[in-house]
Amino acid sequence: MPSFEFHFDFGSPNAYFCHKVLPALVQRTGVACTYVPVLLGGVFKLTNNKSPMEQFQGIRNKNEYGQLEMARFVRKHELTAYSRNPYFPVNTVQIMRGAIWARNQGKFEAYVDAVYCHMWEEGLKMDDPDVIRDALDADGLDGAAMLVGIQDQAVKDELLSNTNASVERGTFGSPTFFVGDEIFFGKDRLVEIEEEIERQK
Repeated sequence: MPSFEFHFDFGSPNAYFCHKVLPALVQRTGVACTYVPVLLGGVFKLTNNKSPMEQFQGIRNKNEYGQLEMARFVRKHELTAYSRNPYFPVNTVQIMRGAIWARNQGKFEAYVDAVYCHMWEEGLKMDDPDVIRDALDADGLDGAAMLVGIQDQAVKDELLSNTNASVERGTFGSPTFFVGDEIFFGKDRLVEIEEEIERQK
């Protein structure tokens, strides 16, 4: 079976959309998806990239079309829980380090589900330590322990290493996928991703 990786940052709404539709893709293909936490801000610095909001500022109709495409994706996949985060863009360094911490604690899947929900369904300010702590506590994930755990230098180093290695493989934004050595960017490549998985099987 081919390797299948999802390189993600919680700050990307498109990565949230992919997270929501990936289970069906995994079920259809029978190939598990490995989630790789990366820091989008670090990716942007290393690649001299910018968010679409900044990149296309002042270009008539471009960002408006992006919003239209997003609405179509939401409608197609019935992602009715989605809500634009009023605090966007959110500094994700704490919650991305938290993903490393959660994996080390054996709580990765629950943590990822919870943070995506708080970011893109409940619209919480997930760069505020008090908000993070209370939100995770409500999910039974011990927010206080997470906030302490992400101060561990090994946790910080692992997220940095993930980010650097991802960029070296070709990443310039989130969501990025790898099927074997083949790279795909964006939610609009999910069909091609599934075809590539089947080709490599």
